[in-house]
Amino acid sequence: MVSSPDSNKIPIKNLYYMLCYAWGHLAEKDLANITRENEKDMKHLLTRILLVKLRSLIKKGFYREYKSYQEELSNLRGRIHFQESINTFSFKRGKMHCEFEDISHDILHNQIIKSTLVQLIQSPHLDPTLKGEVRQLYPYFEDISTIKLDLQIFNKIKLHRSNQHYRFVLDVCCFLFDSLLMHEKGQETTFADFEREPKSMARFFEEFVRSFYKIELPEFKVFRENIYWEAEGENISYLPLMQTDISLENIERKIIMDTKYYQNSLTLNWGSQKLISGNLYQLFAYLSNHKKAIGKETIGILLYPKTGKALNLSYVVKGFPMKIFTVDLNSNWESIHERLLEIVVLR
Repeated sequence: MVSSPDSNKIPIKNLYYMLCYAWGHLAEKDLANITRENEKDMKHLLTRILLVKLRSLIKKGFYREYKSYQEELSNLRGRIHFQESINTFSFKRGKMHCEFEDISHDILHNQIIKSTLVQLIQSPHLDPTLKGEVRQLYPYFEDISTIKLDLQIFNKIKLHRSNQHYRFVLDVCCFLFDSLLMHEKGQETTFADFEREPKSMARFFEEFVRSFYKIELPEFKVFRENIYWEAEGENISYLPLMQTDISLENIERKIIMDTKYYQNSLTLNWGSQKLISGNLYQLFAYLSNHKKAIGKETIGILLYPKTGKALNLSYVVKGFPMKIFTVDLNSNWESIHERLLEIVVLR
């Protein structure tokens, strides 16, 4: 089962809320109120939100850092490179080679933003009105260089107390870059359909649920956990490592949760609906091999997005409680919030 739910049915606002949880930007959730009923997709919503944040950033002023320069100057400053000045006869022109630092807003943070705006302007698939708003902001970046974007560039960004307000903007830029794929054989830029990409949505669903519980259930430790096989024999290193999607633990309970972003949470077997056996085997392997905490109840949960029948199933297999739930991502956000909390609190 590799197909995914029809995420086009998920309201754009819900997708945005999920992104805010996954990114750890819960304070930005209310920005979804600027969305329009006919918003095409996440890329258009995030472009609109990016413009709102950039207008605020422009008003506040761009973040600046000291950059190192080396130039031939008539007014000496910084460190003087005598040998280079002698070799190039700079002194005959009344100048010297100097190395100095100066504060500048032409730095990586702002270069990424400008380069993202360039890609948005070049995209033939962006709404013309929205593209016009992007063009209106572009002149404010006139003195900032454009760079070739790649995912490694985003990893080079350094954020601290003085520039923390850039974090959300740069996360949006990273998402848009990842969704704006350049064709290698031409110059056309096109949107990749993130919402229809099964692997991306499965990873996104998992990150959202894990971050949701980290934020909403502070009494739980929420983490990913490596589980090793309780096995004996030669060459145990050949056994594959098991890693949970989400482990939740407090003083009373431990929950091992596996999220599955599938088209169907049930499969047909000889005309009757059955749970997907591979998912159950995987969860059981986690439960039967994890290090048991003395005095703590341990529960396994499979969580699917609801695409058909809602599931609230509970079993005990070989002494291990196992539960299977669905969450309706197409419902209003309050219902999603309540449902996710209910799943963990439910005994």
